[in-house]
Amino acid sequence: MGSKKYKKKMIVFTAPSGAGKTTIVKHLLKKYKQLSFSVSATTRPKRANETDGQEYYFMDKKTFQKNIKAGAFIEWEEVYQGRYYGTLKSEIKRLLNAGKVIIFDIEVIGATDIKNQFRDDCFVVFVKPPSLQKLIRRLTDRKTETPEDLKKRIQRIKKELSYENAFDYVLMNDDLDKALEEAEGLIENNILN
Repeated sequence: MGSKKYKKKMIVFTAPSGAGKTTIVKHLLKKYKQLSFSVSATTRPKRANETDGQEYYFMDKKTFQKNIKAGAFIEWEEVYQGRYYGTLKSEIKRLLNAGKVIIFDIEVIGATDIKNQFRDDCFVVFVKPPSLQKLIRRLTDRKTETPEDLKKRIQRIKKELSYENAFDYVLMNDDLDKALEEAEGLIENNILN
């Protein structure tokens, strides 16, 4: 397998919603051709700017639950009531067979599960927002959630922030340019030779 030339086979970026992990992951994917994005599956509705198989594999709840029963996921969680997210085993296998380093953009429980399963082959980065207030403002400014969904996200964020020290590295995202530069350093020092 081609991925043996790398220090790690996987790098996971995790954070509460709105902390900037997706922006960081997209930047790293553009800069490092050795990385391939692990597309998660979800039951949440597709947003207007999203494409099935690119941002997520969109599934209805029944299909997702059938995949759970079939053991098709490496990790999955019902993040909000009726809203499932997970990583398909077939996605991991496809990317590893292509000799790529897999980069994940997932929530903290999924990141914990992947770290527990892949241990030394995996490097997990927690993207820390500058403050809870700034994070709430970022989410509000995005205008992608209903007020009810936003309230649920904020409740969840408080829990997710407690995971900060559970991973390999904490990346403060107070200044995006600095955070991107630091993330590049993490790739070069912990993944590439």
